[in-house]
Amino acid sequence: MSEALHIVGGGMAGAEAAFQAAEAGVDVILHEMRPKVGTFAHRTGKLAEMVCSNSFRSDDDARNAVGLLHWEMRAAGGLIMAMADAHALPAGGALAVDREPFSAAVTARIRAHPRITLVQAEVTVLPDRGHWIFATGPLTSPALAAAIRAETGEEALAFFDAIAPIVHAESIDMSVAWRQSRYDKGATEDDRTAYINCPLDRAQYEAFVDALLAAEKTPFREGETAGYFEGCLPVEVMAERGRDTLRFGPMKPVGLTNPHRAEKPYAVVQLRRDNALGTLYNMVGFQTKMKHGAQARVFRMIPGLEQAAFARLGGIHRNTFLNAPRLLDGQMRLKRRPNIRFAGQITGVEGYVESAAMGLLAGRLAAAELQGRTLAPPPPETAMGALLAHITGGAEAATFQPMNVNFGLFPPVEARGGRRGRADRYLAYTERAKAAFRAWLGQAARDAA
Repeated sequence: MSEALHIVGGGMAGAEAAFQAAEAGVDVILHEMRPKVGTFAHRTGKLAEMVCSNSFRSDDDARNAVGLLHWEMRAAGGLIMAMADAHALPAGGALAVDREPFSAAVTARIRAHPRITLVQAEVTVLPDRGHWIFATGPLTSPALAAAIRAETGEEALAFFDAIAPIVHAESIDMSVAWRQSRYDKGATEDDRTAYINCPLDRAQYEAFVDALLAAEKTPFREGETAGYFEGCLPVEVMAERGRDTLRFGPMKPVGLTNPHRAEKPYAVVQLRRDNALGTLYNMVGFQTKMKHGAQARVFRMIPGLEQAAFARLGGIHRNTFLNAPRLLDGQMRLKRRPNIRFAGQITGVEGYVESAAMGLLAGRLAAAELQGRTLAPPPPETAMGALLAHITGGAEAATFQPMNVNFGLFPPVEARGGRRGRADRYLAYTERAKAAFRAWLGQAARDAA
């Protein structure tokens, strides 16, 4: 029997890494501490559990960087994207997922794979021998986090990630609210009505902002600092940056038409469908550090949510990540311990899709190494390659912060025929990336043959 690859962590990255390595012909032992050892954010022991949003964000693979990443993962036979597509919900131009069936499906596929053994126990050390991938995510257990800090000789970096509330649809007053995706995006009627919109006039908006600012917040624990990730700011932190910040952010009223009133709303709160039954909706962009009692009181000030029943209130937690540009090599290996790779959010990528993509790469890179080959990473013109290049040397180690995929990480595209508009540039990025990714997949297949 050939040497097995050990993977620690059964989230998006770990599940994807296990699947990719197993599909490449490597035996995998996947270690997941849940449900024996829980976290404050997870509810189940299933793999790839979606803790925060249920959205994989834009699915536009022609002019959007995360949509391009979706395309690359599908092209590479990614498990996470396959299960997301199988359990997709109407969400306009986004890919939203019915979170519980999605997680159950990923778990079933992993358990059924003949080359994967799932071990539900905590790993608390960095082993000296064997091939390992650590994909423990932002909620790495304290014991393992201490082992990582001891090995790297650096304090873990941290930021705060927040969870948005989920509302029972039947408790939303639809005589005030209405269903519509922004700019009526979506190929089907379900897509175009995937969001529920709650309008505020100026007085209601000003009162809401005042209440946000005055609400009681959960205090930081000793030693914590407010280093929020910019893509997931608590709603009250946004309000503190200026009274109009929310109105030009998650509460922007553009691209929407209120069928109940001719007057244009001053601001709008959007709720996105969270399950296939359409019984649950999450409040888009409303991550919060308010205490639960304050949340219920403040959010019920929103027109249409006066009688809101919450399936889950919001929360906030500390996320830890490595200083990857300083610690990891181009194969995602720990420079001081090359038998160990890291993958997922702990490497400093942000988002479900980005985490799964780094798991996909780590699984393939490790499988090739176990089989006596060296797999070249995807070129930096691809979405996966751009992310990998960023976390393994493209970013400044001294100022490294978590990053979503975006075209700013890609090598600049050459202008053809003079100056281009942004949409044309983005299309050029995606066309170039798809050609490069197809070539990379083809070469990898030939090398493995």
